[in-house]
Amino acid sequence: MATVTPKSEAPPVTLSPEEVQRYSRHLIMPEVGMEGQLKLKAAKVLCIGAGGLGSPLALYLAAAGVGTLGLVDFDVVDFTNLQRQILHSTADVGRKKLDSAAERLAGINPQVEVRKFETRLTSANALEIFRQFDIVADGTDNFPTRYLVNDACVLAGKPNVYGSIFRFEGQASVFATKDGPCYRCLYPEPPPPGLVPSCAEGGVLGILPGLVGVIQATETVKLILGAAREQSLIGRLLMVDAMGMKFRELKLRKNPECPMCGTDPSIRELMDYQEFCGVRAEEASMSTATPAIEVEELKRKLDAGESVFVLDVREPHEYQICNLKGHLIPLGQLAQRVHELDSSQEIVAHCRSGGRSAEAVEFLQKAGFRKVWNLTGGILAWADRIDPKMPKY
Repeated sequence: MATVTPKSEAPPVTLSPEEVQRYSRHLIMPEVGMEGQLKLKAAKVLCIGAGGLGSPLALYLAAAGVGTLGLVDFDVVDFTNLQRQILHSTADVGRKKLDSAAERLAGINPQVEVRKFETRLTSANALEIFRQFDIVADGTDNFPTRYLVNDACVLAGKPNVYGSIFRFEGQASVFATKDGPCYRCLYPEPPPPGLVPSCAEGGVLGILPGLVGVIQATETVKLILGAAREQSLIGRLLMVDAMGMKFRELKLRKNPECPMCGTDPSIRELMDYQEFCGVRAEEASMSTATPAIEVEELKRKLDAGESVFVLDVREPHEYQICNLKGHLIPLGQLAQRVHELDSSQEIVAHCRSGGRSAEAVEFLQKAGFRKVWNLTGGILAWADRIDPKMPKY
């Protein structure tokens, strides 16, 4: 065993001869060296999500020698994940992401301790989980969880290494440090529900989470090593344009009036983030006010030869993947092309999973249509329950 006497602020750990060899390219760097590698081994990092961003993030942190990695996830591996979530393989489809991820990380570096939290992150458990770690890296894909992670990091005093992705664009920063801004300083309020589509609705270039996730891993390692503030993304928002391969930077300042991290914060405990982001109100509106029809009933009507007009409100490139031979009018064009529809007909609107078509039904109702229904679950439900041979995306 190679014994090391680190400086007083370094953790009291040692590296085995095998670890010295494994991390030799770090050890010969003066910016890392033995002291820095010992800090990495003693560090505890929590990754929120084992998906697109969490994959490169966890892989590189494990390879770098971060001693303890926490993973929070409650999902299973799906075929649609494989295009970007490189922690998982084709053989893992149907497995819990946590099990797949832990197995892969152990293969990368068996010295790393992986702690699995198979749960949805909530206001009830976030602080308890966060307090077990030094740094939190946010790889989530929805606004309620982003605000939850931010607020819990501020309350627990943990840096929040932030990343987000959509189509060809990504963002990265470091929030919730002692003197730096938090996520609410940049985004005081969430966007209205449904305004920003999810990656499942809008897509994401499979390589993009690799770019952004590696940036998150880099910032995490620099925080552990104690890099100077001006060398980190604290106070800066890095914006990635993968299509143009351009990187832009936005300077951020701590908002003294921020309700979370300002001089006189009004938020002192975690809240209901679904309600804060308006998600539940949107869901309630869709479930109670939007007329709906199940895929089995639509199939029965079509087989019986009933006069049903199937309205597809997806995009043309989605229609090419799979369709119900319906009339294609993308949601964004519906207001201009509503004249193509006959209000006397029975209309069933559908999209991929039901969200956009619910908006279409609401619009048509306001326009005076009375015989209009939303296909519950969209074309994905049709593929699951009516036609298993139909491609899913």
